[in-house]
Amino acid sequence: MTDRIIIWVPRDAAARSVGADAVAEAFAREAEARGLEVTIRRNGSRGLFWLEPLVEIATGGQRIGYGPVSPEDAAGILDEGGGHALCLGPVGEIGFLKRQQRVTFRRCGVIDPLDPEDYAAHGGWAGLERAAKMTPEAICEEVTRSGLRGRGGAGFPAGIKWTTVLEADGAQKYVCCNADEGDSGAFADRMIMEGDPFTVIEGMILAGFATGSTQGFIYIRSEYPDAISVMREAIAIARAGGFLGTDILGSGRDFDIILRRGAGAYICGEESSMLNSLEGKRGEVRAKPPIPALSGLFGEPTVVNNVLTLASVPMILSGEPGADGYKAIGLGRSAGTQPFQLAGNIRQGGLVELAFGVTLRELIEDFGGGTLSGRPVRAVQAGGPLGAYIPAHQFDTPMSYEALADIGAMLGHGGLTVFDDQVDMAKMAEFAFEFCAEESCGKCTPCRIGAVRGAETMAKIRRGENVEANLEIIGDLAELMRDGSLCAMGGLTPMPVMSAIEHFPEDFPGQASKEAAE
Repeated sequence: MTDRIIIWVPRDAAARSVGADAVAEAFAREAEARGLEVTIRRNGSRGLFWLEPLVEIATGGQRIGYGPVSPEDAAGILDEGGGHALCLGPVGEIGFLKRQQRVTFRRCGVIDPLDPEDYAAHGGWAGLERAAKMTPEAICEEVTRSGLRGRGGAGFPAGIKWTTVLEADGAQKYVCCNADEGDSGAFADRMIMEGDPFTVIEGMILAGFATGSTQGFIYIRSEYPDAISVMREAIAIARAGGFLGTDILGSGRDFDIILRRGAGAYICGEESSMLNSLEGKRGEVRAKPPIPALSGLFGEPTVVNNVLTLASVPMILSGEPGADGYKAIGLGRSAGTQPFQLAGNIRQGGLVELAFGVTLRELIEDFGGGTLSGRPVRAVQAGGPLGAYIPAHQFDTPMSYEALADIGAMLGHGGLTVFDDQVDMAKMAEFAFEFCAEESCGKCTPCRIGAVRGAETMAKIRRGENVEANLEIIGDLAELMRDGSLCAMGGLTPMPVMSAIEHFPEDFPGQASKEAAE
């Protein structure tokens, strides 16, 4: 191995949790012992979690990957180079990465997250530089034309939301980035905040330019200390570089960002609960109307977007791929790409960014490699703990907002949790009610009481008590919660419950014989 090499070791929380810091220290120590001129740089994760810590050694114009690496491997890798057993070859040629279509995550894992020059060298700030010369109306029109929809789960067109805020009257408008990523199996927000934080900042500035807002807030869940640390430092660097504050890039426009740390409430992933929390109030939902775009933070017009939504905008405004190019990617009204997150009982867990339209089977089998246990996949829960359980016979459904809705499921934040054939789906249905009971803000009766009664009734069903009658109660309760809850916490809880009953009746006592009789 030659001198003057750069060794990249991820600083992403997932990589650090399996020893990345110790690996970085080992490489520095072993390089010094050999008299090698080595620079250790810390990047974000590329999302190949089963290979973390994934070390990349840049030499000869290529970045060669090794993984998963332990501190004890450092000496051998430095001595043997490409001949080492952990060598994966050029990172970009790894099949899991090569088959992806990275737009939002194109820089994640490639750059030093806190190096603004590295960010700029890889296309950063290009969208902002262009937008600084555009009118707010033109920015909104371009985002609308791209077809970008909210990546937080609701899928509302981002451009329409921005235009609504632009046209609303208000003494002070706000941009709020919702980084309270609480869904089980979801980690894309965390990954990009830790691996490419300036993209999130640039997206928030663009939202400010588009709507006339001068103040942004990013609300990050307390369980993400690494993301909070990286974003806080990135905001300070951006401010020092003139990208936040007054007269940004000579545009005559001002914008700044304040970071707020959440207090651990799942319900604050819901936009109005988050706004209450930002105001110092109890995190609970607000009745709508009015919508936040007209009366949001402190009663003023407010853009509330998810991390991934805002992080996608710089690519649209920069022209790579641009509004028309972005719209051309995907399937129908589901434009662009979606970062799918593979978790649960999966052999190759991680992040896969692809155009909408890829099937669940391709994601689980071709990218995920099937279950870690080696047993058949029985179900996949899409969209977090409030998402439907999708059975194997529906795995060829295209992953898009509309196609998933047609089978009674939802995309949500793009998290996919895999279960093998040993899962007890009646227990999972009970868990859905338990989760809602634990995380409900308690403001509305259908959610607050319905979840508790649902858990009690499902426990009776699992014990075989009056199964038919109790299943009817569950059906009535599901309808009440779906139609009567103030927000998606209670409104979506019936989705995992009823999908489990519909697709896996054999796990509910008495249901299998009933199905056979019919």
